[in-house]
Amino acid sequence: MAVPGGDVFFLTITELSAKLRAKEFSAQELTRAYLDRLEKLGPTFNALAHSLRERAIKKAKDVDSDLKIGRTRGMLQGIPFGAKDLFAAQGQPTEWGSKMFAGQKFDEDARVIQKLDRVGAVLIGKLAMIEIAGGIGYRTAAASVTGATTNPWDKTKWAGGSSSGSAAAVAAGLVTFALGSETSGSIVTPAAFCGVTGLRPTYGLVSRKGAMALSWSLDKVGVLCRSVEDCGLVLEQIAGADNDDAGSARKGFRYLPQLDRPISELTLGFVPAHFEQAVPEARATLQAGFEAVKALGAKIREVQIPEFPFGAVLETILGGEAASAFEDMILSGKVDLMADENQAASLKAAIEISAVDYLKAQRVRSLVKAAFRELFFDVDVLVAPARSGVAPAAGVLGGGGGPSDSLIPATNLVGYPGLSVPCGFASGLPVAIAFMGKPFYENQVLSFGRAFQAATDWHKRRPAIA
Repeated sequence: MAVPGGDVFFLTITELSAKLRAKEFSAQELTRAYLDRLEKLGPTFNALAHSLRERAIKKAKDVDSDLKIGRTRGMLQGIPFGAKDLFAAQGQPTEWGSKMFAGQKFDEDARVIQKLDRVGAVLIGKLAMIEIAGGIGYRTAAASVTGATTNPWDKTKWAGGSSSGSAAAVAAGLVTFALGSETSGSIVTPAAFCGVTGLRPTYGLVSRKGAMALSWSLDKVGVLCRSVEDCGLVLEQIAGADNDDAGSARKGFRYLPQLDRPISELTLGFVPAHFEQAVPEARATLQAGFEAVKALGAKIREVQIPEFPFGAVLETILGGEAASAFEDMILSGKVDLMADENQAASLKAAIEISAVDYLKAQRVRSLVKAAFRELFFDVDVLVAPARSGVAPAAGVLGGGGGPSDSLIPATNLVGYPGLSVPCGFASGLPVAIAFMGKPFYENQVLSFGRAFQAATDWHKRRPAIA
């Protein structure tokens, strides 16, 4: 059998699975090749937190044994993946991007990793993240024990968001897919900046058991992949009810593209200003992406986003819940050891958020939810720029500035699913659009993304590192 290399690192789950079953290479050969690449290139982007070589090779041997006797466990069997370092991996360091938690280990895998392990997926590494998933108030891309995760398309640029290592690793071909999490943009933003496909599922669809808690009412577990189809395949395995997660929606998910309604029967909502007022350097690319979306044949309806102070409401809720989650760290003074002093100051300030302000924010949130239910009464899916600009320099934060960026806190407040798909380039950097849908209508959102990727090839482009 040939030792995997070259193009294999950019194949989709379906393509890799077919090659494994055709015995073009073994799961062990594939895993070792990915491990070598992850360990060599991951640190150059500050994308790798911990390699899990011993665990991965052991798992790959088990997969080969199963395949040898014809015991198949689905499309993910033998597929190498990575996980943001806020997901526990049994007996392995899980340090949440922070030196304050150096050496921290847990006795069992996070629930999503357990589920992926059962179907034969091979966890090869823990990936870099912003310290404690961004917390609140971080002001620098270097707010992590691993430093700023840089963008595979341009190492002077930021990979984006707290799931930065997950997005960079997928974009650079270091893993086939990666687990990430989102509280307010931490999957959508790095997916957009790094030119990969990112799915933030409905709140409560995927268990957070064994994942670091930042904001109990906002945290969501999702995935970053090469394609929309890959997102659907992974979501099918990680979704489901979990009595150990108080936020569980107690719903499952089946990826059933064959049952999709035709795009022509669906209504797509948009706000003209979201495209017309995007950041100038990305505006033409985003408008061209929107034209490609319209060409898919859906009914197009202009809508208005309800006016609320989405950012302020989310920050109040997030601040109160994050301060509660990390109260001991804040009161003990350990918070001053954080890589970003602005983030430390914000957490110390957040502990002063009153119950009155927190409950006011939750009341406004209920109004936001009601307004979005009304908005989605007339449309099936909403389309907008995933981010209104491109990745900023690695030393600063930004990459937006257009009116569509308010959809990030808005859709996270209501807990609706969002899908970021690449739609072109501006200044040599990826640009993306996002499809957002009704709660638990992931298949409908994925159908738009899959149709878009069938009509375009932006998701197949590779950075020079390839």
